[in-house]
Amino acid sequence: MALYDYVGALRKGRRQYQASVSRGEYPYLPVLDDILSYSDIVSEVNLGIMDIPLEKVVGTKTEGRTNAFASNFMPLLSEKSEFGAKWAYLYDHQIQEGIHDPIVVYEFMNQYYVQEGNKRVSVLKYVGAFSIAASVIRMIPRRTDDLNNRLYYEFLDFYQVSFNCDVWFSKEGSYDRLLKAMNKVPDEQWSEDDRIVFKSAYDRFSKAFHTFGGDDYDMTCSDAFLIYVELFGYKSVKDRVEKQIKKDLVKIKDELLLASRGNKIALVEQPEEAGDGADNTTLKLINWLLPNPVIDPSMLKIAFIHAKTAETSSWTYGHELGRMYLEQAFDGKTETMVFFHADTEAETAKAIDAAIAGGCNMIFTTASQMINLSVKAAIDHPEIKVFNCSVNMSYSSVCTYYGRMYESKFLMGALAASMSRDDKLGYIADYPIYGTIANINAFALGARMINPYAKVYLEWSRITGRDAQAELEREGIRFISGDDMITPQTPTREYGLYQKAPDGRLKNLATPIWHWGKFYEKIVNLTCHGSVDRKEMKGKQAINYWWGMSADVIDVICSQNLPHGTNRLITFLKNSIRAGSFQPFVGTIYSQDGLIQCEEGLSLTPEEITTMNWLTENVVGQIPDFEELTEEARSLVRLQGQTIYENMDTEELQRENSGTGGS
Repeated sequence: MALYDYVGALRKGRRQYQASVSRGEYPYLPVLDDILSYSDIVSEVNLGIMDIPLEKVVGTKTEGRTNAFASNFMPLLSEKSEFGAKWAYLYDHQIQEGIHDPIVVYEFMNQYYVQEGNKRVSVLKYVGAFSIAASVIRMIPRRTDDLNNRLYYEFLDFYQVSFNCDVWFSKEGSYDRLLKAMNKVPDEQWSEDDRIVFKSAYDRFSKAFHTFGGDDYDMTCSDAFLIYVELFGYKSVKDRVEKQIKKDLVKIKDELLLASRGNKIALVEQPEEAGDGADNTTLKLINWLLPNPVIDPSMLKIAFIHAKTAETSSWTYGHELGRMYLEQAFDGKTETMVFFHADTEAETAKAIDAAIAGGCNMIFTTASQMINLSVKAAIDHPEIKVFNCSVNMSYSSVCTYYGRMYESKFLMGALAASMSRDDKLGYIADYPIYGTIANINAFALGARMINPYAKVYLEWSRITGRDAQAELEREGIRFISGDDMITPQTPTREYGLYQKAPDGRLKNLATPIWHWGKFYEKIVNLTCHGSVDRKEMKGKQAINYWWGMSADVIDVICSQNLPHGTNRLITFLKNSIRAGSFQPFVGTIYSQDGLIQCEEGLSLTPEEITTMNWLTENVVGQIPDFEELTEEARSLVRLQGQTIYENMDTEELQRENSGTGGS
């Protein structure tokens, strides 16, 4: 029996050997000594005896038995050899009693190389065992800028608190995301119970993922586990049995496919693009030929879920105006429900459940921090269309929507420069997240177009211990861009673009407008015509509706008291942007560090605009360090703006991590 199985293992080994040769790859096991010959090892750590996943046992420590195995650890020597007889004996031992003696391995970059026990590894891999006991010596390389090296050092930090060697991500920041999803802080030591429960949950997921066909996805098992935990919550995931996990993986297949394909995002810049290229005339013709659309607006019951209230938040206030506009736009045919105070995961989940129980078949969640629960709701209820107000989020089960507010900020920058008698202008921003940096830079570019000497002094309203208004007043700045809208409960005139006189009197010059009502009306119309389904995009690209002035969802309202020439200039620029004949981010653009971010004759792509993490050369100020932000700002940045910090210069990040420069 054992000899028969050795022949089966031999076939697997020879097939792997031939496949490697045909691809021009090294057909035998990699040798750690060869790898270390061009690696700089700074220390060795004896980790003792531990269970290690067999899938991470990839090679041998020395060259001794290398040629006896193919690269998948299956044997290559004849069944009549002494090697074959010993392998067959070990196989019998595994079947009858099990292999328990630990092997000896060296760990390098979270992969294991066998010093003693190659045949035991081969037998256990052949029978499909999950792990093996091993005495482990860790070889730690010197820190470098290489991506895999940076990932390894993140793994080492994770290992220090978890003692878990199974988890390996392909993207930076994923360990922190996992800890956050587990409600743990990075330096928090895990209890023994925490470690046992986590390892058990991860092992069950790993087995289910491989059975599901996860090896065909271009991602690690840990990448998939993170998506799973973020969508379903660690509290639920840690108790899931393997059978339930398999069912869940079927539900989130499109999300896994999207992540494995690089989280591609389709930024839909015009409502007509969302309708598969159909213009208004075409849609009217369709309606004439087919009087009843795919869905009649009267068939929709729409829920709006807000983190705050209209009285306490200008953001919620704007969306509430949009909801009321939507009801009027469809003459009361479309019913809406509204939920406030969904400012925690528990409250958001409660509001979504209530909306579904109330018969809603369309849900708008108006805060980006609700994205994970929005996706989970869409996965659990595919019959319900779910939209989340955010940009540059990569999910297949929901559509996201946001406005190109930077277009209006460009106009306000031009207006401020044309009205100011000096070169100093002020800008107060709130959160360093996607979209905000583009708004700041557009304002600065608009100002520089009018006055090449204009400087924009940047302050942040969500920094602890710093008064943005006081700082600008100290600089003697009179023209300031503030919040986009007023908050009804705390009304003030310090919103939009305003002029502040030395005696404190304010004069409002312009305000940016989010036409959320028109936004929602267009999305509902697209839904009614079946354009939101986009089934052919499932698992391939995330759909982000990213509309601007040309879609009539973004605007600037100017004071009637502006000088005639200034008003004509702003109107001309607005019409040019609306018609698509002018774009703010075109031509040579320098960042503060003197680097060219956009070259002459070119324009920034939508992806480059939404993911900006740099400021233009005429901005005085900086993106705040993470630790400077208020707790509310940190929670939002962790979710949506973390890339701004991840993409900073490596040296700057290392300086910050050492405690000399911030977070």
